[in-house]
Amino acid sequence: MNRKLLAAVPRWSIAVPMVACGILVASSGGSPGWVPLACAGAALFASVVVAVHHAEVIAHRVGEPFGTLVLALAVTIIELSLIVSMMRSAGSGTSSLARDTVYATVMIICNGVVGLCLLAGSLRHHVLAFRIEGTTPALAVLATLTTLTLVLPMLTTSTSGPTFTTAQLIFAGVVSLVLYAIFICVQTGRHRDFFLPEGGASEADHAAPPPVFAAWLGLVLLLISLVAVVGLAKVLAPSIETVVGAAGMPHGVVGIVIAMIVLMPETWAAVRAALRNRMQISFNLALGSALATIGLTIPAVAVTSIILGLPLALGLPPKEVALLALSLLLSAMTLSGGRATVLQGAVHLVVFAVFLFLSMVP
Repeated sequence: MNRKLLAAVPRWSIAVPMVACGILVASSGGSPGWVPLACAGAALFASVVVAVHHAEVIAHRVGEPFGTLVLALAVTIIELSLIVSMMRSAGSGTSSLARDTVYATVMIICNGVVGLCLLAGSLRHHVLAFRIEGTTPALAVLATLTTLTLVLPMLTTSTSGPTFTTAQLIFAGVVSLVLYAIFICVQTGRHRDFFLPEGGASEADHAAPPPVFAAWLGLVLLLISLVAVVGLAKVLAPSIETVVGAAGMPHGVVGIVIAMIVLMPETWAAVRAALRNRMQISFNLALGSALATIGLTIPAVAVTSIILGLPLALGLPPKEVALLALSLLLSAMTLSGGRATVLQGAVHLVVFAVFLFLSMVP
């Protein structure tokens, strides 16, 4: 019986996470050479492929939008644990780490991931359709959370600089968590239909779902794969820092590169859905990841900051605020129509290119 159950799970999808974790352990000590770094890079990309595979297996078993929620929450929780551990180990030197990570994630998702999905999907299917009942509320929550956590700290007068008082920080953390929890309840409960693909089920949806055992094993292997992705990204970070420093670019570029690596599983899954003309799934993944990043990261770093007495800078400088506002405005115009073409994808990718260029050449 066990052999029959294991036969439902491809052997490579079991072996890759284990090998990747082994490479992670082997390369995490000391200063690895180029060969271990090359192996770590290969293991990272293989782990991304496996993570997306297991996420799709789980999604097929539990149905949408629960499937996309599993991947978004898993990536965010592991990324969050990395941020909190870095805050605890580095102390006051990471006061802007949470802000930079959240900002980079929102910009990458709203412009890079959304733009890539729109471009890839429209090149194959010309006109893409999605449900505005699902995209518009998600964007409304995202705009509210980003303004509360990334813009208002620069405008409050109780403290100087991009910070909140303890009371304001607690309030922002509670509001972020509550608003995200309400969104999840709406997405998976009363208004679940708003987040299902337009046009009904696809051929893949009609296929027989995997066994329960395969879904649970897939969940375990998904978490292992994501741990490997985040861990290998951290291993590669010093080499990325060396390259960035040699090129004379700001240190913040390192955070952007790491955020892009960590978001690779969701990006890959979103693009695959767009190529199958399942744009609602793509937007569920993209916007859900951005919302989870803010809704879970801000409360966690707020608690960490208060307990450890660490400074926490949240407010963005004017240039970043302008780019964030442009991204939210552009996303509102794209996601409120229910239809999109290659033009919208190109515009989002141009804004993403502007974000990357100005990060490297401020």
